[in-house]
Amino acid sequence: MGGVPAVVETGERRAPAWRGGFGRLWTAAVVSQFGDALRGAALPLVAASLTDRPLLIASVTACGYLPWIVFGLLGGAVADRVDQRRAMWTVDAVRGLLVGSFAAVVALGHVSIALLIALAFTLTTLQTLFDNAATALLPALVDRQTLGSANARLMTGQKIAGGLLGAPVVPVLIAAGAAVPFAADAVTFLVAAALVASLRTDAPDRADRPAGSTLRREIGAGLRTLGRDRALRGLCTATALCNIGMGALIATLVVLVTRRLHAGTAGYAAAATAYTVGGLAGGVLNRWTTRVLGPLPTVLLAGTVQTGALVVMGTVRSLPVTVAALAVFGCMGMLWNVSTTTLMQQRAPADMLGRVGSAFRTLAVAGAPLGAVLGGAVATAWGPGAPALLTAALFALSVTALIPARKSDVPVVAPDDDMSTARTVR
Repeated sequence: MGGVPAVVETGERRAPAWRGGFGRLWTAAVVSQFGDALRGAALPLVAASLTDRPLLIASVTACGYLPWIVFGLLGGAVADRVDQRRAMWTVDAVRGLLVGSFAAVVALGHVSIALLIALAFTLTTLQTLFDNAATALLPALVDRQTLGSANARLMTGQKIAGGLLGAPVVPVLIAAGAAVPFAADAVTFLVAAALVASLRTDAPDRADRPAGSTLRREIGAGLRTLGRDRALRGLCTATALCNIGMGALIATLVVLVTRRLHAGTAGYAAAATAYTVGGLAGGVLNRWTTRVLGPLPTVLLAGTVQTGALVVMGTVRSLPVTVAALAVFGCMGMLWNVSTTTLMQQRAPADMLGRVGSAFRTLAVAGAPLGAVLGGAVATAWGPGAPALLTAALFALSVTALIPARKSDVPVVAPDDDMSTARTVR
């Protein structure tokens, strides 16, 4: 698709049109997320069937984070050099073939923990290129004023597919055979690849790279551009602090619900469902909050409310209260995620979106493993409710980090890159 992105008017609101490319991108993202949910739930079950050593089982999940720290910046630099649409469908096609081959290995009974770890690491390594390319591609498919609505629709659709549809289907597929969830995931990758390949977008305006330009220099330019933009720098710092807290909360939530509240697995399922439903509500609420408040004040509101919800989780010994607090927490988390992604897409130079986005994402994600370790240590020392209070303190610090960037007149900093074209303030 070329030309001006399609837009529809809804009263005083502007929303991306489903025709013209966005609908296909949305469908591809939702289908792929459904497959990811199948694989994500099946991998630990396969690992647990191979070993009873918790460290080995946890290593499979840990390898899903590690490539972002190792290759995240590289993926962003590559995404800025290549045709993003082609990169996305090629990566999905490769991932489909890899997971399909793994399904065959599982069906034949030749799977091992080492193979599980290798698969998780390889898929996430490929994802670093895919996600950075997707972040850079979306502004080419929708009008700038509809980016917030487009991001909300994408994230809400993915949460429905992953949280409400994917996870409950896994036991049914596992009953049909351990390889079935992986075979289904492979199909979703290939369907998503076909949908993305059918997109038609104009090539981004890129100046010729100067002689001697290297990926290392281009990555450095992305980091410097992120660091010089006060709003993006504050958002990155705040998100990094939040992710340390999220690592602590997620790693210990099952302990909080099952031991502190004595609610068992049913209570844990209710808590997880409440968080997912809250996220869906946040996707609906986002359009109104950003229209009334603006993206950055929305992030400040979300972080403040989340801090309060975490304090409730850490102090009140009641399953219904905890479930309600998690629903509120999930709702505000969706507002945070949509608004930060939209701000990054609006403020980053068009030909540096991959690098700025990867720098943002890598710096933010890096704290999650540290948070998981902190959460376990804090829960051991002070009880199951302590990680929620630690997370509340980190969220409060994140809101404080955003205060210098809260003014609407914070200027957009010019890109620190000799290859980037000039750009007006958005």
